[in-house]
Amino acid sequence: MQRIVFSALFAALLTLAWSAGFVPLSTVADNHLTSGQGKYQFKVAYTGSHLPQAAQDVLEKAHGGFAVDRRDGRGEVYFALPGAGIIQVAADLGDTQMLSTDSAMKPHNMHNATIWYDADGGAHLSFPGNGSASVYTTDLQGNLEHTLGAPDGTKDLGFPTATRYFYGRGNFVPTDVDQLGSLLYVATGYSALDYVLTAKITATNPLQMAWYDLAFGGKGSGPGQFGTGHGITVPAGTQRVDVADRPNAEIDRFTRHGQYISTLKLPLGSYPCDVDYLDNLGVVGALHGADRAAGAPIFILENDKLVSTIMPKAELGLDKFQHVHNAVLHKANGKLYVIAQAWNPGDFAIFEQLM
Repeated sequence: MQRIVFSALFAALLTLAWSAGFVPLSTVADNHLTSGQGKYQFKVAYTGSHLPQAAQDVLEKAHGGFAVDRRDGRGEVYFALPGAGIIQVAADLGDTQMLSTDSAMKPHNMHNATIWYDADGGAHLSFPGNGSASVYTTDLQGNLEHTLGAPDGTKDLGFPTATRYFYGRGNFVPTDVDQLGSLLYVATGYSALDYVLTAKITATNPLQMAWYDLAFGGKGSGPGQFGTGHGITVPAGTQRVDVADRPNAEIDRFTRHGQYISTLKLPLGSYPCDVDYLDNLGVVGALHGADRAAGAPIFILENDKLVSTIMPKAELGLDKFQHVHNAVLHKANGKLYVIAQAWNPGDFAIFEQLM
């Protein structure tokens, strides 16, 4: 009788957890496959079943990326799925929950995510809506604070080509966003423009921003140009802006003023979607690898040198990881993790470094 009562109580608590958006630890993957080389070998820790049901229902539509709160004492990870909204992954990775998401952004794809902090210590999440021609900024509870719409061509964007493009009603397709100082840097690689644009943050309470007169890049294969400027990253503690140039298999680096610095080359045939840094490590999720039948790779860099390649499909058995759209690094409980998202079809996984 006691066993029956306990089972019923456990089932009720499990149902309550699902309805609240939390997922129990039982979603840890039972997987002994490994991938990677040297000290950077990984196994699957969690799969998409670790996400709330609302996220699982639309996971195959995943086409975005992650923001990691790396402040001391924090560590939560955020991303969004079209039709579901914003998901928060706990700092220890053990729980996930849905955040209330404004109806203006919930139906749309958020192509990536970034977290940034204002001068008063407030934290903000910015999401590029690639299909809705807007950059949305929320607080950490998911409350919409600001929507940055497309430039209209009447404001000088700092480069005549960019200004004329919007004056002629060119499409605004933001693919990524990051923050440095008082500026948001916005990549537009899914459009014919393919410049990095900037918006100036003029106030934070309430949040206000406007397009600024600094733009750089443009379509091309020359130094400082993009085949597709897909992801944009400001490495912590630097004044540098890194742009993942997907078809040219490289990461292009710029000063905060848009002056070209250098290029980090990646393996030929790879299509880097974005780069994320943690201490002296970097991680690059690639849309393709040299062997497309094997699915796409995730590259681990140490001091800008390629030291390990994770193959989620070919070596870890994750069949939906034909294309990797984004990957970030995370440390929890003394361990290193890679959190990754696949595209077309979409999927989600967390990989744990072997100790």
